[in-house]
Amino acid sequence: MPARPRPTHFLCIPLCDAQLARSWASFRADVTAAPTSPLPDDAVRPLGTLHLTLGVMALPEPRDVGRAVQVLRSLRPRATLAALRAASAAAPPLALPDGVKSAARPPPVPANADLLITLRGLRSMQAASKASVLYVPPSDPEGLLYRLCQQLREPFFEAGLMEDEGRPLLLHATVVNTIYAKRAAHGRRRERLLVDARDLLARYDDYVWAGASPVAKLALCKMGATTVEGSDGDEAYEVEAERDI
Repeated sequence: MPARPRPTHFLCIPLCDAQLARSWASFRADVTAAPTSPLPDDAVRPLGTLHLTLGVMALPEPRDVGRAVQVLRSLRPRATLAALRAASAAAPPLALPDGVKSAARPPPVPANADLLITLRGLRSMQAASKASVLYVPPSDPEGLLYRLCQQLREPFFEAGLMEDEGRPLLLHATVVNTIYAKRAAHGRRRERLLVDARDLLARYDDYVWAGASPVAKLALCKMGATTVEGSDGDEAYEVEAERDI
């Protein structure tokens, strides 16, 4: 079986607001300041790279990138979000046992309102005692983010552009990845740093990185973050195209 082509691009929701910037700076200072900290500075991902990935693509030729850009530009994220809101509002309430009163439904959200998300907590992709990737999960009070992302990425699957990774979509913002930590390499391969993150996860279990943050953009980005010119070491991904949400 031929090897899968290496991914070159990804579809994502970029994350950036003032509260997230402050929370990220506080976290980075906290987890890298102590001499005994298990995390080197470069294991914490730069602020400009934070995003929610919807899927990855192998687009080796300019024409492949052009096709993906066309699909992105054909999307109508606001209309998709409005349709999800309408369907949610029309859904019947859950059946409850006799004698159990249902909570009052919150007032409907205007169809054209921004989708607001909260970034809270800290989790590990691996066993917490041998972690290499730590991430923040998103949530939204309307419960629409996951379904919105699934619908927005579906046209890329239909066009044969997005790779099926064989697992459910896990929306997450990676804040630590030790693959970027500089350490002695053995031969041509760099050994991945594993850290015991149990104390760190407990400390940041209820940490609010951003609250009521609007989901603003859907972007097609090129893999491989580069330094932002004029910044103090910040990095970002090159954006091929984007759509407002």
